[in-house]
Amino acid sequence: MKRTNTNEMQDPELVEFIGERRQELFNLRFQHATGQLENTARLRDAKRELARGLTVAHARQIDVDRELKRQKS
Repeated sequence: MKRTNTNEMQDPELVEFIGERRQELFNLRFQHATGQLENTARLRDAKRELARGLTVAHARQIDVDRELKRQKS
């Protein structure tokens, strides 16, 4: 999978990226627990991508949880 440069993303894009990575990580963990996950390395990659996004969001002082809730409503 191609590495995404989170530093170049705008704030709304970054929040959406983090939300997608959280959902993907949840799905991967669920697949792993049920024995359906074939590529276990993807779990590690998803964690790292989420951490990259959260690091950039923290540096920009973005409250990701509040922004995700705002997008849902």
